Order: sequence, then structure tokens, then C-alpha cells
Amino acid sequence: MDTSTIIWIVVGVIALIALIAVIAWIATSNRRREKQVEGRRHEAAEMRDRAAEVEEAAREREVRAAKADAAARDAQAKAAEAQLEAERLADRSREHRSDADRLRAERDEHARGAEAVDPDVLDGGDRAPSEGEPRR
Repeated sequence: MDTSTIIWIVVGVIALIALIAVIAWIATSNRRREKQVEGRRHEAAEMRDRAAEVEEAAREREVRAAKADAAARDAQAKAAEAQLEAERLADRSREHRSDADRLRAERDEHARGAEAVDPDVLDGGDRAPSEGEPRR
């Protein structure tokens, strides 16, 4: 065998090894790419799951907010009702005080009338001593 044939055989073997290396590199590259795509799909699925959990939590918070708002409105309505009742009771109290003042004034008028006609009351409003009672 001459040298040029040996060189061509070596070049052919090197070319064949290079071709096999390129094919192996392409095959592993495709597998790597598929793994990356699958990894991204998995990551996207996890992100969607987290988004769904956050959405559920947001809905629960909205429900709690709506309940708290309803409770606040109910409390405000009860407070307004209590305020009206307090005002009604204050009006009734003022009426009773006014009636009491009017009755005391009437009592005083009757007392002055009684003193005016009572023969035992002196002109200064003092009572005259009754029999057996010492004079002051």
C-alpha cells in the first residue's frame, strides 16, 4: 500500500469519526432541547398552578371583604337605629322634666294660695304658733 492510500484511509476514518461526532452532537442537542422544552412546560404548569392558587386566595379575600362590608353596614344601621332611640328617649326625658317643673310650679302656686287663706300664717309668711306652742 502506498502512502497516499494510507493518507486517504486515515482522512476517510477521520471524516467518518467527525461525521459520527456531528450526528451524536445533533442527537444530544435535540435531546437537550427537548429536555429544556419539557422543563419550561413544567415550569409554566407550576406558574399556572400558583396563579390559580393566588386567584382563589383573591376570591376568598373578596368574599371576606364583602362579608365585612355587610357587617359594617349592619352595624351602621343598628347605630343609626340606636341614635334614633336615644333621641326619642331624650325627648321623653325632656317632656317628663318639663311636666315635673310644671307640676312643681303648680304645687308652689297652691302652697302660696294656701298660705294666703290660712289664718295661722302671719304676713311675713311665718306660721303663727298654735295653742300650746311657744312664740319664737
